[in-house]
Amino acid sequence: MHQLFKTREKLSYNVLYQDIGRRDYDETWNLQEVIFKKLVDCKLKKNLTDHQNETDCTGTLIFVEHPHVYTLGKSGSENNLLIDHIQLQAKEARFVKTDRGGDITYHGPGQIVGYPIFDLEKIGIGLKEYIFYLEEAIINTLLEFGITGSRLDGATGVWLDPDTKGKARKICAIGVKASRYVTMHGFAFNVNTDLNYFNYINPCGFTDKGVTSLERELGDKQDFENVKLLVRENLGRIFDLNWIN
Repeated sequence: MHQLFKTREKLSYNVLYQDIGRRDYDETWNLQEVIFKKLVDCKLKKNLTDHQNETDCTGTLIFVEHPHVYTLGKSGSENNLLIDHIQLQAKEARFVKTDRGGDITYHGPGQIVGYPIFDLEKIGIGLKEYIFYLEEAIINTLLEFGITGSRLDGATGVWLDPDTKGKARKICAIGVKASRYVTMHGFAFNVNTDLNYFNYINPCGFTDKGVTSLERELGDKQDFENVKLLVRENLGRIFDLNWIN
């Protein structure tokens, strides 16, 4: 791992893993909000008096696939959506404004969307480190397929050939929200994603960079469940997570 940040003390963090399959974006956002509120409320309580409070204080990692949807971050521009609402309906897609960071991106079938709802203080890191470690987990996953993922200065996410003009392409987008060091929203990793849907936006606000997927880079569809397992394992190792039932 890069030594951009000072070595942190290993603080094992209890996390509940939820793979909820394919769910509507709004439904999953609401689920995140409930878990997020419980975790923030837990931090505000001086004394934990029962088992339920202990449970509320654990982290949660949600894995999900969404039906076709474009989401816009709070700092993004709606002009980066290149089709109107009638055309959206024709593509069986939706458009949602969110409270995460970042600009516009696409979610859809064949994409691993991960929503970590973590207390960063319990892990012992700040927000910049958190994003760095999310990127690192995807970079490590790509290495298991013989692909070198990298970072791009001035942009979050994981890229391939970021410094090569005309070849830079994003394989994983990241957009998060944090309050009281509790996170929500997260990352979207293109595995078997239909990349044609990115043609209707300026992905993450960029007009001169492309997108890609594991399928495109390797030439055939990938075992989606296996990729999810690898991403989960890498997140667990990098953040020192203790999975609970």
